[in-house]
Amino acid sequence: MAARRRVTIREVAQAAGVSTQTVSRVLNSRPDVAPETYERVQRIIADTGYAPNMIARSLTQGRSHTIGVVAYGLDYFGPSRILTGIEQEAADTGYAISLNLVHQPETADVEEVLSGLIGRQVDGIIWAVPEVGANRAWSHERSPNLPVPVTLVGSMAGDASLSSIGIDNRAIGRLATEHLMAGGAHRLAIVTGPLGWWEAQERLDGWRETLDEHGICEGDRFVVEGDWGAQSGEAALERLMEEFPDVDAVFASNDQMALGVLHAAHRAGRRIPDDLSVVGVDDIPESSHFWPSLTTVHQPLRDAGAQAVEEIDRTIRHERRRREGDTLTPAVTLLRPRLVVRNSSRPVGTDPAT
Repeated sequence: MAARRRVTIREVAQAAGVSTQTVSRVLNSRPDVAPETYERVQRIIADTGYAPNMIARSLTQGRSHTIGVVAYGLDYFGPSRILTGIEQEAADTGYAISLNLVHQPETADVEEVLSGLIGRQVDGIIWAVPEVGANRAWSHERSPNLPVPVTLVGSMAGDASLSSIGIDNRAIGRLATEHLMAGGAHRLAIVTGPLGWWEAQERLDGWRETLDEHGICEGDRFVVEGDWGAQSGEAALERLMEEFPDVDAVFASNDQMALGVLHAAHRAGRRIPDDLSVVGVDDIPESSHFWPSLTTVHQPLRDAGAQAVEEIDRTIRHERRRREGDTLTPAVTLLRPRLVVRNSSRPVGTDPAT
């Protein structure tokens, strides 16, 4: 079978009765094309099956229309949802993705990762590796000398030298703790994530601040560190019940650990939420099917990924048209979480002691 001949942009222009420049404007969604002309050209593109030669287009425009994405932890709900938002928004915005997964969040190969993506001629880079320890120190050191725009997504510690999109994790801790206290919690424990993770530390700080504001000074007695997994949540509640039999509420720093807390409570004969009120974080799809259904804090993770693409696109466009000495101030965006109340927590105004 003979190979199908590739339709050219000149043939599309001739069929539409316009110039090749007009077809190019349509392909780039330029606003300076009359609506009827835009529709006619789009119809001919669809009828002929025309596809632009992206390699030639990149050479002409000096752009690859590709975003490099560096990510870690796709087994975790948060990072995977952020990447979903990145992928969907990139496709809608006309970018391909060059994905680079790192094996450890504390990777020491930052230079190699960045150089590899820059060598692939990406237009910009989204760094979606969770902040663990000092693994983002490079962003302060390298930001003035990076040859392509870089946007950070997922964590927000320190002064922003690069554009960044994050979620208010301290507010997550405060929302969960305030809700548990409003339901009559007197002995309120927290199961944290690994405390080297910025998100875990921020949620713990939100928990502490809320207790302090209500005059409850428990120190670290009711703090147990988990590892984001359900088994660590189960072990944490077992330890808490052994040391503090009167614990009556648990803020688990993600839904998987909350599942482990629920499992341990059921095995110990603790009624949820009457004896033990539980709140998680993430609002994973399964959380509404836990028994009882899980009260949780929803994170706008897909929105964070999508906004990272919007920000890197804004920066790329600015870089291409900026004048000498014209700089773009890095944008810092902090998205707000929201509480999703279900059946694992006592209703507001409840006092289990009565």
